[in-house]
Amino acid sequence: MAKSEWSFKSAVELSAALAAKKVSAVELTQDAIDRIERHDGKINAICVRDFGRALDAARAADAALARGERKPLLGLPMTVKESYNIAGLPTTWGNPAHKDFIAREDSLPVTRVKEAGTIVLGKTNVPLALADWQSYNDIYGTTNNPYDLGRTPGGSSGGSSAALAAGYGPLSLGSDIGGSLRVPAFHCGVCAHKPTFDLLPSRGHTPPPAPPLAYERDLAVVGPMARSAGDLSLLLDVMAGPDPLDNGKAYRLELPAPRHSSLKDFRVLVVDTDPVLPTDAVVRGSINTLADNLAKAGVRIERNSPLLPDFAASSRLYMRMLLSFLAASFTPEFYAGAVAAASTLPASNNSLQAERLRGIALSHRDWLIARGGRTRLRAQWHELFKTFDAVICPIMPTPAYPHDHSENQEQRRIKIDDKEHVYTDQLAWPGIATLPGLPSTAIPTGFAPDGLPVGVQIVGPWLEDRTPLKLAELIEREFGGFVPPKMFDD
Repeated sequence: MAKSEWSFKSAVELSAALAAKKVSAVELTQDAIDRIERHDGKINAICVRDFGRALDAARAADAALARGERKPLLGLPMTVKESYNIAGLPTTWGNPAHKDFIAREDSLPVTRVKEAGTIVLGKTNVPLALADWQSYNDIYGTTNNPYDLGRTPGGSSGGSSAALAAGYGPLSLGSDIGGSLRVPAFHCGVCAHKPTFDLLPSRGHTPPPAPPLAYERDLAVVGPMARSAGDLSLLLDVMAGPDPLDNGKAYRLELPAPRHSSLKDFRVLVVDTDPVLPTDAVVRGSINTLADNLAKAGVRIERNSPLLPDFAASSRLYMRMLLSFLAASFTPEFYAGAVAAASTLPASNNSLQAERLRGIALSHRDWLIARGGRTRLRAQWHELFKTFDAVICPIMPTPAYPHDHSENQEQRRIKIDDKEHVYTDQLAWPGIATLPGLPSTAIPTGFAPDGLPVGVQIVGPWLEDRTPLKLAELIEREFGGFVPPKMFDD
């Protein structure tokens, strides 16, 4: 069966086609459903299907369009990461202990996208507790990369990135604390935006059986994913703004406009590797090709700056703060063992692996000291963004690697230019934006010689999310973006 002309269109293009009555919401929804039924046996991106309600919502959207209604996402089919509550559907975070948990109400982000007119097709697969860059669990199995079924699609929003690459709707929702939006976008050749910390409320993006309360999860954010950089702003604008149950009582959001509207006006610092975690030749080459092309387009490119915060120091701090946060959910037995192991570390060991272990055992006093370090780091970035508009840097050190489901992630290894590195040290590159809470937009930049996607992240100033998003859109317009996997030429 041949793919329809709509399968890989952007949300912006589909919205225009819906408004012009060139296609209906039911046709778009059915097209996505047909693709899922044809291809998802191999990919396993959609772990929970909700096709009946999706078609009902599509019929309602067509009726609204016929009445002349206009909403930002009206009639557009999309997917949602399994970790978001959707009323009547299971939320498990990949944990078999919660396989029977059924959400009673939609999470706030899902409520907002539905109110904007979108049609939710179903939920996308995740790793256990959202804690891996591979997307597999004992409930729903393994999600495969559409560009190479033997490799990871990324994680923890790997089901969403695979769904986008496979043409299962133009939009998806994900989340990020260790690169979980940007890493799967990188591995599947799509786009994602990690927003400024706490810009998008996440109520209802909650591990079961916890109640869906409004609260701040240190370092963690929710955010939009799409095949096209221009579509990310559509979702961001719908999802953004304070939760009406807390900050929304007093505040409203007014994001500043992008700093520039033309490529030639941007000032960009480019980083392609670092001794803390080097990148391989393919990733470095892709970044440098992009930098050269941007320079030819008039962008002011710098390769080094004393304003860039020390990557080694900030990476060590990120490892401590991240694991301190994550340790709250560890079992008492595992936590006690980690604390005991941390106590034996020599002070001279400042490896990223050692810092993660120290983070598990961090006292509240030490966490407050670490938070002070993060505050100083944010001030450094603030100074940098007086000179630069964005920083372009790696997301991960290599393209997608083969599935590796060995239990202890600290014992896994990845190869970077044939040299082994600790798997979990890959946190360093996503952490460059996560620790200071900065916005970061992930875009594809091409392919490795073996056909696997590669890309970059564009880190922007605090609460100036529209700046990296605009630069991403301009790069896509000038140099191209998403290219469908060859396996979907049918």
